[in-house]
Amino acid sequence: MMIAKLLIQTLITTLPCNHVRSFMAATVVSKEVHPETVANVTGFIMNCGGGPVVPEKYQGEGVSSDLIRSLLKVQHIHRGRVTCIFTVKPYVCNAYNTFHGGAVGSIAEMVAIACARTVVNKDKELFLGELSVSYLAAAVSQAEVIVDASVVRSGRNLTVVAIEFRLKDSERVNYLCRATFYNMPVASL
Repeated sequence: MMIAKLLIQTLITTLPCNHVRSFMAATVVSKEVHPETVANVTGFIMNCGGGPVVPEKYQGEGVSSDLIRSLLKVQHIHRGRVTCIFTVKPYVCNAYNTFHGGAVGSIAEMVAIACARTVVNKDKELFLGELSVSYLAAAVSQAEVIVDASVVRSGRNLTVVAIEFRLKDSERVNYLCRATFYNMPVASL
């Protein structure tokens, strides 16, 4: 137990963030857990950005969409088709240093909405009814990814968009997505 406390104290004193230090200082370690395991788990949580407090500048509406939007660069816009490119930045990577699945969904939704807007009139609201994502291969940090969205079907009440994520250098497909939108007329009050 003394070794575990010593390891945690060493980690706490070398960590840069005060809120993470206070989080680890309040951690209760079981006597049954080996000290090396405690150090490994603590190191893993810290590498993943662990800690109980989210900085205030990252709280509130629209923060995540701003982070995701800052990644995307539009290459082409045509009726029923939108192509974007982005570089996988470290802040959208998971513990394995690959593109996080939630970020894949966020980008897929954002590009699908843009693509659907090329065929759906502005007088109709779009409601995302379904978003399916197939994770075929991981995109590593700093990889350039091309996102190609195209309208599969668009009717009076429904629009379906297919989204494909490909690596720029190898043209390998990493993620396939399909978004279904319901087209609703804007209510006039």
